[in-house]
Amino acid sequence: MLKSKIDKATGFEKRFENINTVVFENSSEASKAVAQEIAALIQSKQKENKPCVLGLATGSSPKGLYAELVRLHKEEGLSFKNVISFNLDEYYPMEPNSINSYVRFMKELLFDHVDILPENAHVPDGLLTKEQIADYCHEYEAKIEALGGIDLQILGIGGNGHIGFNESGSLQNSKTRLVALDHITRVAASKDFYGLNNTPRTAITLGVKKIMEAKRVILLAWGEGKANIVKKSVEDEVTNRVPASFLQEHNDAVFILDKEASSKLTRINKPWLVEKIVWTDKLIRKAVLGLALDLKKPILMLTDADYIENGMSDLLAEFGLAYDINIKIFNKLQNTITGWPGGKPNAEDTNRPERAEPAKKRVLIFSPHPDDDIISMGGTFMRLQEQGHEVHVAYQTSGNIAVADDEALRFARFVIDYNEKFGIKSPEADDIYKKAEAFLENKKNSEIDIPEVRYIKGLIRKGEARSTSYFVGLPDEQIHFMELPFYETGTIEKKPIGPEDIQLTVDLIEKIKPHQIYAAGDLADPHGTHKVCLDAIFEAVKVLKPKEFMNDCWLWLYRGAWQEWGIDEVEMAVPMSPDQVLAKRHGIFKHQSQKDGVVFQGTDAREFWQRAEDRNRETAELYHQLGLATYAAMEAFVRWHY
Repeated sequence: MLKSKIDKATGFEKRFENINTVVFENSSEASKAVAQEIAALIQSKQKENKPCVLGLATGSSPKGLYAELVRLHKEEGLSFKNVISFNLDEYYPMEPNSINSYVRFMKELLFDHVDILPENAHVPDGLLTKEQIADYCHEYEAKIEALGGIDLQILGIGGNGHIGFNESGSLQNSKTRLVALDHITRVAASKDFYGLNNTPRTAITLGVKKIMEAKRVILLAWGEGKANIVKKSVEDEVTNRVPASFLQEHNDAVFILDKEASSKLTRINKPWLVEKIVWTDKLIRKAVLGLALDLKKPILMLTDADYIENGMSDLLAEFGLAYDINIKIFNKLQNTITGWPGGKPNAEDTNRPERAEPAKKRVLIFSPHPDDDIISMGGTFMRLQEQGHEVHVAYQTSGNIAVADDEALRFARFVIDYNEKFGIKSPEADDIYKKAEAFLENKKNSEIDIPEVRYIKGLIRKGEARSTSYFVGLPDEQIHFMELPFYETGTIEKKPIGPEDIQLTVDLIEKIKPHQIYAAGDLADPHGTHKVCLDAIFEAVKVLKPKEFMNDCWLWLYRGAWQEWGIDEVEMAVPMSPDQVLAKRHGIFKHQSQKDGVVFQGTDAREFWQRAEDRNRETAELYHQLGLATYAAMEAFVRWHY
């Protein structure tokens, strides 16, 4: 049975959960634990001289698992010669050697690195004619049945609760078949296909029935982005609207989660409802603010009865009247609001988020992509510059893959026209344009850009970022383009963070010696660019921690265009007036390549400036709803203590 370092919940404490769930500190530890279980199963089958039948998944969730299985093979001699695997699904139609095929995914991450027999590794065929699919799917299931069924099935979970490509509406007795992909699923996959128009509409998937017949099922989920659907699948009713909820009726299924993916489970999100807890300041704030929002009451209007009727009587028993607790929480929330993100000079700062001294601070804003700074903290960025601080911005990656092909060609053509207009002879520029044009005219979906095209796209985003920094008022020497190597693969899939990424980050921090660092704290996707960039900063801070200047350096985390900090987490909220909201919008507009048809739109149809304004307005509305002053918008930050 899987064991976790942090999951201490008993059966009683899990009474809200209808599926066994195990929570790990992070996805790496979780993946290693699952790999050990698979290894033990393979070896026990070897001793019995039997095949080990594995159901395998693709996507970001099992990547760490496959890496650990490869390590166990290479370093500890784990053999896969008795393994017979059946993958859950494949896009249709799909060439097996396509960059987005699951055949290629499995080869690159697992099959090519272990000793599994090629004839034992099954992935649905994406090249069938439609007339062949029904018979093929019947045979796929027959092969599984002939082996006695799947011994262990690995699953991920989609944002709509799909398992395999069994989308919302799938029935429990559904068989292996061709399915139409849900719009949500296609949008989530569109980043891999360079846009929704290029994303397949159909796929072949193992049916729910075969998944439910597996002897054991392990579902992996990482990151905050999966937290809501995990809660629905684990705690809510069984429904075909959320196919993962069917696993509640499996006799040996387990959800393996990292801390972020488990964050909405009742025992973690509201532990006072399931056990007697030690009421820390953090938990009191979370409980009281959550209660006020649930009841749609200002903090100061909460009563003793509200506390008692909502499972918080222990809090009253320990700390007294609701009135006194309310005032304490109200004051703490009010103290997070500041119009002086760099600290207010010559002011008493005991209850302020930032220090008053030094009055003029060196500030380093890290931006994972060339527009995250202005989108996520543009109001604060401008406020820091206006209030006289020495503000530096560091663009961690080129962001080149997020530029449309026609934009690259337009800018390359501009260079040719510029040279012609001013009589500049440049055969090299002509050759680059012709090479880029020829490539883009014949480019296949998801084909990796040639270096020349990538460089052009990177220059477009570099120019836009510089334009934004000029708009805010920064001189060139305070604008830094890092181009971290992990990003420069030309594909969606990035390299892991490496020593060079960390060293470049260390060098920049040490050069500036900032009093404040701002970094993107997005944790929704543990494999995303924001998270890798954040990890580089965390590692750099560890290296630099012994340095004297780091004693005066505070690290503030902002969030991107996708989500915001929970109201109970916010430690600094910077309000914006209507004019400041408009100024931020104009700053975002400098990034023209990211307007009107973004390559990586995600599940949100709004443009980035609209997302940012809506999110900032919603934060201000939450403060107002809780009984505080009304502002047009607010940007929120959490301090990271290292």
